[in-house]
Amino acid sequence: MIIGVPKEIKDQEYRVALLPSAAYQLIQRGHQVLVERNAGAGAGYPDADYARAGATLVTDHAAAYDKADIVVKVKEPLPSEYGLLKPGQLLFTYLHLAASRELTEALIKARVIGLAYETIEVNHRLPLLEPMSEIAGRMSILVGGYFLAKHTGGSGVLLGGVPGVLPGRVVVLGGGTSGINAARMAQGMGSDVTVLEVDLERMRFLDITLHTAHTLYSNEAHLMELLPAVDLLVGAVLVPGAKAPRLIRRDMLQRMRPGSVLVDIAIDQGGCAETSHPTTHDDPVFVEEGVLHYCVANMPGAFARTATQALTNVTYRYIEMLADYGLGEACQKQPALVSGLNVMNGKITHKAVAEAHGMACSQPAL
Repeated sequence: MIIGVPKEIKDQEYRVALLPSAAYQLIQRGHQVLVERNAGAGAGYPDADYARAGATLVTDHAAAYDKADIVVKVKEPLPSEYGLLKPGQLLFTYLHLAASRELTEALIKARVIGLAYETIEVNHRLPLLEPMSEIAGRMSILVGGYFLAKHTGGSGVLLGGVPGVLPGRVVVLGGGTSGINAARMAQGMGSDVTVLEVDLERMRFLDITLHTAHTLYSNEAHLMELLPAVDLLVGAVLVPGAKAPRLIRRDMLQRMRPGSVLVDIAIDQGGCAETSHPTTHDDPVFVEEGVLHYCVANMPGAFARTATQALTNVTYRYIEMLADYGLGEACQKQPALVSGLNVMNGKITHKAVAEAHGMACSQPAL
């Protein structure tokens, strides 16, 4: 197999889909790895590392796609890359198709096989999404705390407080992977933390694990009661493969104090607030109803080296299996791969994606 590793071109995206060590392992197994020059530089992996691993360095962005049987990326293709995709080519990356009809239609038209990291499910877990959710969750408290500072437009509240002054109040919507990591970080900083969740067993786990954080059953009434006193609201809800549920309406934000902050981790799936729209690391925040919104769609890209290592730790064995056996046999050996198939042969093959766009869903032809 020929595995192509293009440089990420999304704004301020420094991650790379394959470590030099992973490229070395694939090459030792008889595969060819094409790496675009400077693909790993932003994560601290220079071209020389890939050359020593035996990878073939290519200068042209298109060359990383042209001969590749499998293209491994971090983020979804941008419009300038749509024309580089080939029929039957396997594209293995974060796709988040439910949030973009344009991208969905482009992949259908290109007749590629779109295998999405974020929908591969093993024992009701999303193992290829979890590391990035962990980073985004922890990062949400760092960036949320920073934008609460007065000079950034925030209310001037220090999340941890000081002796004699109450700490800031943090509310986390969702107790999944990103939610629990946000709560842990906020708790560690000394904040007053409340996690809203609907799964009672999950709430018991959070109660035992987080010690000082509070849990509250997630419904609109409870959220409305909390909002007037919230300093940092973290949206950490996820429905695998589907658009994020819109749990926060504009009129709800109007109950929050001016200068409070919303970090919408779910923005790559469309966002969980009515007022959210994607931003970039260059220009990460905007204000709606007096509330600062941080809605960067590739949050972990800010910590590119850590994120690259964490991502490759979980994706490599799937890449190796796909390269060694091809898609059909790999799916037989690891049935979880089937849940990652979002588009194939010009058709949508994931129910949640099809429902998000009101389109037909087909069974994968394996």
